Amino acid sequence: MRYSVIDLFAGAGGFSRGFLDAGFDVVLGIEIDINAARTYSYNFPDAVMLVDDIKNIRGEDVIKYIGDKPDVVIGGSPCEAFTETNPRRAKNPLDRLYVDELGRLTLEFIRLVGELKPQVFVLENVVHIMDGPLRDALINEFARVGYERIYFNVLHAEDYGTPSVRRRVFISNIPIRPERLGRVLTVWDAIGDLPSPGDPSIPNHEYVTISDRKIRGITRLNWDDALYRFRGATGSFRNFVRLNPWKPAPTVMGSVRFVHPFEDRVLTVREQARLMGFPDDHIFFGPKDSQFNQIGEAVPPPLALAIAGTVLKYLERSNISANLPLPTI
Repeated sequence: MRYSVIDLFAGAGGFSRGFLDAGFDVVLGIEIDINAARTYSYNFPDAVMLVDDIKNIRGEDVIKYIGDKPDVVIGGSPCEAFTETNPRRAKNPLDRLYVDELGRLTLEFIRLVGELKPQVFVLENVVHIMDGPLRDALINEFARVGYERIYFNVLHAEDYGTPSVRRRVFISNIPIRPERLGRVLTVWDAIGDLPSPGDPSIPNHEYVTISDRKIRGITRLNWDDALYRFRGATGSFRNFVRLNPWKPAPTVMGSVRFVHPFEDRVLTVREQARLMGFPDDHIFFGPKDSQFNQIGEAVPPPLALAIAGTVLKYLERSNISANLPLPTI
């Protein structure tokens, strides 16, 4: 039996890619950004793509497009309201969820889950979505739409075959604890076999133009050194880091560029995508800045695959149990 999944913040399709590779039918994605929507549509040609604000979508709309309720609802709601890298993050944690315009999109995810009543839902975000009273607020919001038991599964992408460090929470109605890979992949595991940029056989693998000033700056960088620092809500963060080839990369973000370990240039879009575990046949569209953003905002496909495997096992066990004959008395 194949189970259907819809992605409410589809982006470039990292989350959906993992579920597709696990054997799910990816039937619909919702995405407001036209470049990300084009990327998603190309890589998931059998899925309906709704290019719209999630606030405009109702559960009945989804059912109309796919013909039935989905078995699984996934999505990574925007993290800007909650992340510590945002210097303008609201001081009151509850304002991040109930007042901030982007933060309120998490409530739209919960609303649609309530309207669709899937067997499983998985919501991805930064761990700071659980700060202070936010955890209880989310529990209450999910209970209000019919899901009384909620799990906050904090997972590290590097434990599941992603060659970059990434800690995220996956909020769901089932426990998600995939088996770890057993080894951590490094930057050079990810990009060491790529030819020089410009090879037409590798999509999205072209040189990225930067200023002469930045080029002069990166020539002086050793491994793990950064050219710039930027201020967030809880401290400073680094940009233009020269990658250490023998370690996993730092967290990939849309606004962050990495410097090649051995060459005085920034990574190509394809190299950045490999650091997130995207396969080379996953093609990105739009301007380069948009492509980098799509990659940095995605759920890494190897982590998504591990999560999808856990969800699949749960669904198979649940449906076997539901179809067992009742005991005779």
